[in-house]
Amino acid sequence: MRMSTSHCTVISVIAAFLLSAALLSAAGPARAADALPPFKDDLFSKQTVLQTSDGGAFEVIDYDEMRDINGRDQIPEKRAQQKYVALGIRKAQTDETLSLDGTRLDVTRVGPAQNAAFTVIFIHGRDGDRRLGANDYSFGGNFNRLKNLVAGNGGVYYSPTVRSFDSNGVAAIEGLIRYASAQSPGRPIILACASMGSQICWGIARDGDSAKRLKGMLVMSGVTDPGFTKSAFYKAKLPLWFAHGSRDPVYAASDQQALFESLRKAKYPARFTLFQTGNHGTPIRMIDWRRVLNWILAR
Repeated sequence: MRMSTSHCTVISVIAAFLLSAALLSAAGPARAADALPPFKDDLFSKQTVLQTSDGGAFEVIDYDEMRDINGRDQIPEKRAQQKYVALGIRKAQTDETLSLDGTRLDVTRVGPAQNAAFTVIFIHGRDGDRRLGANDYSFGGNFNRLKNLVAGNGGVYYSPTVRSFDSNGVAAIEGLIRYASAQSPGRPIILACASMGSQICWGIARDGDSAKRLKGMLVMSGVTDPGFTKSAFYKAKLPLWFAHGSRDPVYAASDQQALFESLRKAKYPARFTLFQTGNHGTPIRMIDWRRVLNWILAR
């Protein structure tokens, strides 16, 4: 049976509405935690927990380069094995340049431009651009899984090019957050930042307008912000997840862990995943996007 384009559009809108209702429902965390169903969990989510504490808020995950890179990639660090990716999501992907309050921002968008059930924005680190967060095969296929989890469930995913990691870069992403909020009013927005891109996350956290629009943040392999507790994000008690490799030579894991521990003492909603023997790029490859997104959406 063939369906017209209008019928397909109606079905897509209904699916997005139903998921949005689940995400925003007052039925409680248990229901919201199931908002994003499994997607290749057998390949991405079966990780060995070596240590856990603080009621599971802190965890140490086993990481092995030979298993998690060489055993997972067809070409190590360049191309994941085919079973780790599902390329049908590319039909929902487009490159575009947005004009945000006079600033032009190059983005890769995956999912609907309007009325998305939720939004995820990924910020790359130094020397990156929008292609990094949209690459299906790099980092063991983890970005492909993220795209499928988001756009495959009625959400929209943005991977922008950040040209500087200063106030100009922060302003550009503030504009993207306002834009995403206007396109999908009242829907959750999650910000994820990696490496030097974490400076954008910390800058955004200080902006009261952005904090009102955000649902939570993920910081991977990032720099520490000693002034975070003075931010609007902190005052709103929005959920924050850290992920770091224990052997990170760029930003020490111990610095982020110290911030996390201070937040937990203050009863702040935070989680920390430490990848044992992991390097600087390990969290991008190994983070379980479904767990992170569902935890933030459930808060």
